[in-house]
Amino acid sequence: MRELKQMLDRHEPIRLVMALSEWAYQAKHIPGSIHFATFHEALQSLNKEDEIVVYCSDENCIASRSLDQLLERNGYTHVLHFAGGLEEWEQAGYPEDGRMGQAARVKTKPEKLK
Repeated sequence: MRELKQMLDRHEPIRLVMALSEWAYQAKHIPGSIHFATFHEALQSLNKEDEIVVYCSDENCIASRSLDQLLERNGYTHVLHFAGGLEEWEQAGYPEDGRMGQAARVKTKPEKLK
């Protein structure tokens, strides 16, 4: 995970792919991530020369493993699987994007009713 964070901090040209639903992606994802609605869309959008990192919710999630295997079966040779996923990223205190990411969790003081 530290290696992924360092790659992102260095702005390395990786394609970070969240392998969960659109709803999950909109709710919370690692900054810089992209999402594809279907495997077919991923195959059409990613280049075989791309450095690709796939992830999903946690180490028990099979979505990223499935996408990793699909990409490799289709000739993508630079695919890494971030097994800890969003859960490990979140536990490390790294930033998140999306409606439920850290920015959205900042609580504001409610105004008093008059």
